[in-house]
Amino acid sequence: MKFVNLLKKELVELINKQMLLGLVITFGILFLVGQVTTEVIEDVQSSVYNVNIIDEDDTEFTKDIISQLKTMQGSEDEDGIKLNVISKADLKGDDYSAVLDKNKIDSLIIIPSGFSKTILEDNKTAELKSISRMKSASALGTVSSDTSGGIGLINDCIKVKIMNEKGIAADDIPVIDSPVSVSETTVVDGKQSKISVGSIVGNMMTQNMIIPIIVFVLVVFTSQMIVNAISTEKIDKTLETLLSAPVSRTSILSSKMLAASIVALLNAVVYMVGFSSFIDGATSTVSEGTVDAALSVNEAMKQLGLTLSAGDYVLIGVQMFLTIMISLSISIILGAMVSDAKSAQTIIMPIMFCAMVPYMISMAADVNTLPTAIKTLVYAIPFTHTFTAMNNLMFGNYDIFYIGVGYQAVLFIICMICAVKLFNSDKILTSSLNFGQKSKFNKSKKTASEE
Repeated sequence: MKFVNLLKKELVELINKQMLLGLVITFGILFLVGQVTTEVIEDVQSSVYNVNIIDEDDTEFTKDIISQLKTMQGSEDEDGIKLNVISKADLKGDDYSAVLDKNKIDSLIIIPSGFSKTILEDNKTAELKSISRMKSASALGTVSSDTSGGIGLINDCIKVKIMNEKGIAADDIPVIDSPVSVSETTVVDGKQSKISVGSIVGNMMTQNMIIPIIVFVLVVFTSQMIVNAISTEKIDKTLETLLSAPVSRTSILSSKMLAASIVALLNAVVYMVGFSSFIDGATSTVSEGTVDAALSVNEAMKQLGLTLSAGDYVLIGVQMFLTIMISLSISIILGAMVSDAKSAQTIIMPIMFCAMVPYMISMAADVNTLPTAIKTLVYAIPFTHTFTAMNNLMFGNYDIFYIGVGYQAVLFIICMICAVKLFNSDKILTSSLNFGQKSKFNKSKKTASEE
C-alpha cells in the first residue's frame, strides 16, 4: 500500500499541466505535419500518371504506341494515365523550357526522329528524351516532374508490339528486354542541363541538410542555455542581487544576450565544420565512376544556376543570426516565468516545437507550394524562413527571402522591447507561468500579509 501511495505521489508530480500541454502541442504539430504531407501528396498524385509526349518520329510504329497509351487513359473518376500529345511544332530546337512553359507542364517525353528505325530495322535500343522541370529540392516537390512512369509504359507497349509483329528471335531478345534508353534533361528557370532530376535532388538534399540541422540544434541549445541561466539566478535569488547592483538592467540584459550569442556562434562554427566533414565523408567513394558522376552533378548544378555565391551565404548567415537572437530574446522572457527547477526543463517547449514544425516540413516538401492557408501559417513561424533560405536563394525566390528577413527583424525588435521592459520592472522577480497554480512567491506574500 505504501508503494501504491508513493507511486501515486510520483505520478502526480510528473503528470502535470505542463506535461499534458506538451503532449497536446506535440499531437497538434504531428497532426499539422501529417496534413501538410497529405496535401502535398494529393497535389502530386494528380500528376504522377500524367504522360506528356512529343512524337518527332511520327511513324506508324510510334503512332500505334501512342494509340495503346490512349487506351490506358482513365476517366475523371477512374485510375489511369492522362495522356497529353503535344505538337512537335511547339518544340523549337533544344529549347525545352519554352515548350514546358507554353503547355504549362513540368515533364515531357520526346520520341526523337529515327526511333522506329533503330528498333525495327537496326535491332538496337532506341533513345527517348526525358525533360523534367525542377522547382525545389524537396523530396516530394519533384514528383510531378518524374517521367519514369510514362517511360515504363512506353517500354511495355513496345515490348508487346515487337512480340506481336516479329515474334521472338534470338536477335530480338535484347531489344525486347530493353527497347529504349533514356536521355534525361533537367530544366530550372529557363536553364537546362542533361542530367536527371533525381541526381540533382539527391546532391542538393545531401548539401542542404546541414543548415536545417544546425539551425534546429542551435535554437534548442541556446534557448535551453539562456532559460537555465535566468531561471537558476531567479530561483537561487542571485538575480535580485544582480539587479540591485550599480549597473543598468539594460546592460545586464545585453551582456546575457551577447554572451549567449557568442556561445551560439562558436557552436555554429563547430557544427558547420563538423557536419560538413561528415557529409563529405559520407558522400565520398573510392569508385572512380562515382567521382566522375559527382563532378558532373556539380557541373550541372552550375549550368542550372543552383549554386550559391559568397554573398548568398552571408545572407543566410544574417538570417541564421536573426533566428538565434529571436530564440534568445524569447528565452529570456520565458526564463523569467520560471518558478521552480521542473518548469525550467519544459518552458522552452514552445520554442522547440516552433523549430520542429518547419524543420520537419522543409525536409519533406517545398513550403512555397503548400496551400495558401497552410503556407501562411508555416511562414508565420519565424524560424521557417531560415530553414527555407537556401532553397529560396537557389531558386530565385528573393522576394520571399527578403520579406522573411524583414519579418524576423521586426519580430526580434518586438521581443527585445518586451524583454527590456520586463527587466526594467519588478515583474522579472515575481512573474511566473504555473498554469493556474499559485507561485511560491505569491504564497509567501499572502502568508506574510495574513500574519
